[in-house]
Amino acid sequence: MVRRTATALLSFLLLASGLALYGQNGTARAQQIIERVLTSNEAFMKAHGPTHFKPLVEGQHPQITLITCSDSRVQMHALDAMPDGEVFVIRDIGNQLATCEGSVEYGVRHLHTPVLLIVGHVRCGAVKAAMGNYFGEPPAIRKELGTLKLKKGGNWLDEVRANVNAQVKAAMALFGEEIKAGTLTVIGAVYDFADDLKQGSGRLVVININGDTSPAKIHAFLAPTKK
Repeated sequence: MVRRTATALLSFLLLASGLALYGQNGTARAQQIIERVLTSNEAFMKAHGPTHFKPLVEGQHPQITLITCSDSRVQMHALDAMPDGEVFVIRDIGNQLATCEGSVEYGVRHLHTPVLLIVGHVRCGAVKAAMGNYFGEPPAIRKELGTLKLKKGGNWLDEVRANVNAQVKAAMALFGEEIKAGTLTVIGAVYDFADDLKQGSGRLVVININGDTSPAKIHAFLAPTKK
């Protein structure tokens, strides 16, 4: 009995020490991560100075409302070299409208951005999950994945594009008046960090403009920007 008690006590102490060590390691890692963030922020402050921030003090006047995926491989520096005050950013899994409608409406109807840009990306985990069986996921994740209406067992890249087109369609239904009035253009694009679309790694590829997916019409729309 004494031996069993001693063994149990030793096991408990080993477990407790292991958990404590894990907690210390976790804290140390968090400290390193936030130190990197603060160092980057310090460098940003020094590089730009007070004049950079002066126009931002009184309010925001963005040109783009952006819906993009929360995926860590999709970041603003790949889309806009100077997004400060220019891009009203909304992120969720699967770059979808249904789970962030209020934020999108704020950008379009309160901030009056002339562009609603919906950016999906290659190898999207949310798209892949929605294509399969995700019922083992926690309820909150299932709820968000459930709004992605994708082909089960389909081609991953095709469904990434299909999802962008579906989100453009949903946005057009919501903001039809603005589109008709010419005050809003809804643009769908795919960010390709893997060169899956064979147009270069890191390319933002526009695939939909106000519901039109014709390559010729998209090219004509984009032509003035490439002169």
